[in-house]
Order: sequence, then C-alpha cells, then structure tokens
Amino acid sequence: MNNHTIQINDTTLRDGEQAAGIAFNVEEKIAIATLLDMMGVQELEVGIPAMGQDEAESIKTIAHLGLNAKLLGWNRANLSDIQASIDCGLERVHISVPVSEIQIAAKFRGHKQLMLVRLQDAINFACDRGLSVSVGGEDSSRADESFLLDVALKAQESGAFRFRFCDTVGVLDPISTYNKVCHLVSHLSIPVEMHMHNDFGLAMANTLAGVKAGALSVNTTVNGIGERAGNAALEEVVMALKCIYGLETGIDTKRLLELSRLVAKATNCPVPPWKAIVGENTFAHESGIHAHGVLQNPVTYEPFAPEDVGWERRLVVGKHSGRHLLLSVLQQHGINLSGIEIQSMLDAVRHKSIQTKRSLTVEELLSLVSQG
Repeated sequence: MNNHTIQINDTTLRDGEQAAGIAFNVEEKIAIATLLDMMGVQELEVGIPAMGQDEAESIKTIAHLGLNAKLLGWNRANLSDIQASIDCGLERVHISVPVSEIQIAAKFRGHKQLMLVRLQDAINFACDRGLSVSVGGEDSSRADESFLLDVALKAQESGAFRFRFCDTVGVLDPISTYNKVCHLVSHLSIPVEMHMHNDFGLAMANTLAGVKAGALSVNTTVNGIGERAGNAALEEVVMALKCIYGLETGIDTKRLLELSRLVAKATNCPVPPWKAIVGENTFAHESGIHAHGVLQNPVTYEPFAPEDVGWERRLVVGKHSGRHLLLSVLQQHGINLSGIEIQSMLDAVRHKSIQTKRSLTVEELLSLVSQG
C-alpha cells in the first residue's frame, strides 16, 4: 500500500450529472463546486465544454470563482472539443479515447491506428497551447491489456500527466482490478487514476483495489450518482481510505453530510436510509442488543464516530428495541419507570411499531407513557 496522499478528482458535475434525469442549473453547480473546494477536494471535473452554450457558460462561471481546486474539462479526441475547453478558461483537459475492441468498433469503425493518430493530434494541440492533459482509456476493463498499455505509454510519451483507467460498464471485481492496475502502474511513470462504475455494486471496492495496486488518483461522485447504477461515492471512498487504510485525502469529512444533502436536493434524488456514511440510518440504533452495546461503548457497533462525518447518534425506539434503550430514552425526558412498567411499555411500543411499520417518534413514545 502506498503512503502517498490519494488525490480525489470529483466528477459529480460531469459524470454525476450525466445520470438520466439529472440537470443542474448554474447556481447548483456553483454551490456544489464551492463546497467541494471548501472541503479540500483537490480536483473537480466540471463538465463537457463541447456540449454547447449553457454548459460552457456554467463552466466559465466556475472557472472564474477563483477556487483552489484544479478544474478539468472532459473532451473527446477532437480539436474542437479542446478549443471549447480553452474558450471556457480551463487550463487542464481530459481526453477520452475508446480502448476496447467493442468501443473502437463503434466509434472508429475498428481503426485502432486512426484512434491513436487522433489522440496524438489532440494531445499535441492541447500541449502546444500550454494545457495540462490527462488521458482516459474508455472501457479499459474490457481492453486487451497490451494494447491498453501501449495507449497509456503513448499518452505518457506525448506529455500527458496522468492516465485514467475506466471500468466503463462496471464489469470488474476487486481482484481483476488489482491485477490490471498493477500491470499499468509497474510500466508507467505517470500516475494512474481510477474511474469505476457501479453496475454490480463494486465501484467502491474496485476503487480501493486500484489504490492498493498503486493508483494515486480516484474519480468520485457525491452520493455515488452517475450513469446507470452510478459511480464510486465520494463519501464512501474518503472514509474507507481514512479508516480502513489510514490514508489521507486532505478532505474535511465533517462536512460530508452537508455535501450529500446539497447534492440530494439539487438532483431531487433522496438518499436511501441505509446508504453508507450519509444515510439517515447510519448512526440510528433500534435493536436491543446493538443499542445496549452502543450505550456502554459506541465502538461496539459503530466503525467511526458519527461526528466525523457531520452526523449525530440516534437511539430509536421501535419493534426491535430492548429495556436498556427504552429506559435510556425515557430517562433523557425525565421519566423513570419500574421493572413491571417498563415491560408493559415495551409491549406497547412493539405493538405500535408493527402497526405503523416504522420506529416511533419521541412524541409518540411520550404519548404512550401518558396513556399507560
């Protein structure tokens, strides 16, 4: 495992927005970019300048905010795409080329040589104009490994500062990811970046496998939004690198919940309660055994403190609650019950919870006490 700081290159404003049904307005893009920057995210992929006027205007606006984060525009290997990035005031560009047989057949009629010439021309055009260039292999996961390495080496020789390994349709598992990325890392002197999709729910695991193999940069999106099943979630990647691997990303994790809520509102996509790190239930304890453990020592059932990500612990009374939890919650409201009273109250709570199909609010609990 490398001891370097792992760089987060967040693509919420590009790949995140490409999710079906999501369209940010300029104010939302500014708010998201500003908060990501304030939290210490080092690089933001802010959109696709070649998409046209509205997109270009919002990218231009973000480019003029004076953020600390490095801003990146996404481009095909077309000179007009790169010119559009320049016109937006961007100083770094990402150039994406297809590298699998399937994608080259669809986009270049199978002409690998034509794709390589286009890539070379695009890199030269960008470098001649003083831009920093990163290159991405679309569908790297399904590409022939020796051809993929050829493309990455060509990018490196032509002046690219990084190569992006893309699991475009999310078909890898962590072991294959590790092996493929090791192969690239061992032959390249420029950093490798992970861009994983979540079609089998493995984007986060594959991202970590890539880091373990030596990748130094990772693409993320807030709440894991993105095309189809989404991308690796920023909040999950950052907390896993920090807590599981002890790797720093330089990001203020205490604002992850705030960031998640901002993006959930802008996308009009509520976060599922059991979503890792930022879901409503992440630090909610209802089951008797868990709540009893947490009351004695939070480490029994929490992998990190809720405050680390902007949450507070919640002890929830419901169908699975036990006496300790019920007593604790009632004592917080100045209510002390005897042993017999607590058992009948527990029965009443469970009955009410089954009726309502959820845990009880504090008001509902206190109302049961007054009825009892």
